[in-house]
Amino acid sequence: MHTAFFLLLGGALARFLLRHPGEARTPWIIALSVVLAALYVLGPALGPSLGAGSRTGLGARPTPRRLTWLALVVAVWMVLVVLAPSFAWCAVPLFYTGLRTLPARAALVLIAVLTVFVVGAQLRLAGNFDPNLLLAPPAVAAVATAVFVHMERQAERQRALIDDLRRTRRELAATERREGTLAERQRLSMEIHDTLAQSLSSQQMLLQAADRLWDADPERARAHVRTAESVTERGLVEARRFVHDLAPADLAGGGLDEALRTLAARESEAGLAVRFHAEGAPAPLPDRVESALLRIAQGALANVREHADATTAAITLTHLGDQVVLDIADNGRGFTPEPPREGGVRGHGLPAIRARTRQLGGTLTIESAPGEGTVLSVAIPLEAS
Repeated sequence: MHTAFFLLLGGALARFLLRHPGEARTPWIIALSVVLAALYVLGPALGPSLGAGSRTGLGARPTPRRLTWLALVVAVWMVLVVLAPSFAWCAVPLFYTGLRTLPARAALVLIAVLTVFVVGAQLRLAGNFDPNLLLAPPAVAAVATAVFVHMERQAERQRALIDDLRRTRRELAATERREGTLAERQRLSMEIHDTLAQSLSSQQMLLQAADRLWDADPERARAHVRTAESVTERGLVEARRFVHDLAPADLAGGGLDEALRTLAARESEAGLAVRFHAEGAPAPLPDRVESALLRIAQGALANVREHADATTAAITLTHLGDQVVLDIADNGRGFTPEPPREGGVRGHGLPAIRARTRQLGGTLTIESAPGEGTVLSVAIPLEAS
C-alpha cells in the first residue's frame, strides 16, 4: 500500500504537469504534493498507531499524535483533489490507512468522505455525467474495506488459535509432569516396599524371635541374630542400589565432563547453539558434586531457553585442584541481578541453583546487565564435599 500510494501520487503529479504546464496553480500543486509525500513518510516515525495495550487493526484506539497526522494527510489530499482531480485515486491507499488507524465507525465515515471526493473528482475530469464514474469508486471502496475486514478477522482467528495451542501445550506439559511425578512416586513406593520395607520387617521379626529365645535356647537366638545380620547386609546393598538409581542418568555413562558434553549436544536445538569446554586436568569428583553440578547446568540452560532469548550459550568446567568451577554464559537479553530472596525453591530457577550450591559449601556468582548477556559461575570447594 505504501508503494501504491507513492506511485499514484507521482503519476497524478506527472499527469498534471504534462497537461497543465505553466499554470498559476502549478507551484501550489507541486508544493502540496511534496508536503503530502513528506507527511505520509512521517507516519511510521510517529510509532504504532495504537495506544499501549490496544489491539491492532480495525477497531483500534489511535493515539492523539496519530489522529493529528491522519487528519493532516487527509486535509492536504483533499486540497490537492480540489485543485487537481487527477490526485483522487490516492484515496485507495488512504482507505487502508484509515482502517488501520481509526475505530471501525470512524474508519467507515472517513472512507465514505474519501469516496465522495473521488466521485466528484472523476465527474469533473469527465466533464459530463457518467453513471459508471458514480458507481465505480463506491464499489472499489467497498471491495477494499471487505478485503481488509476479512484479513483482520482471519488474523484474529489465527491469533486465537495460536493462543489456544500455546495454552494447550502448557497444560499438556503440566499434565505430563504430574503424571510422571505420580508414576515415579508409585515406582519408588513399590521399590521401597519390596526391598527396604521387607528387609526391615524381616530384621524385626528375627530380632524379636532371638530376644524370646535368648535365655532358653541361646544357640538358636544367635542363629536368628546372624540371619538378621545377613538380611541387613542385603538391605544395605539394595539401599545403595536405590541411591545409585536416583542419580542423574547422564552420569551413568561416564564422568561429569562427558555428561555436560552430552547435555550441550542435546540442548543445541534450532535457535540456540550450546558448546562445552573443559579446562584443567580432569579429576574424579564425589558423586554428590557431579550430580549437583549437572543439575545446576540443566537449570541454567532451562533459564536461557525460557527467558534469555539467546542464540549461543557456553558451558565451561574448570578443574583447579582444590575446587571445581562451572560457568554457563549466554549472549541473551540479560537482566539486573537481584539479591537472593528467602523462600521456596521452584523448578530450574535461580533459587534452586543457589540451594544446591549452598548445600555443597560453594559460591554462586551472577554477572549480567540488560542487553549484555549473562554469566553464571558456581565454585565448589572439593574439601567441603
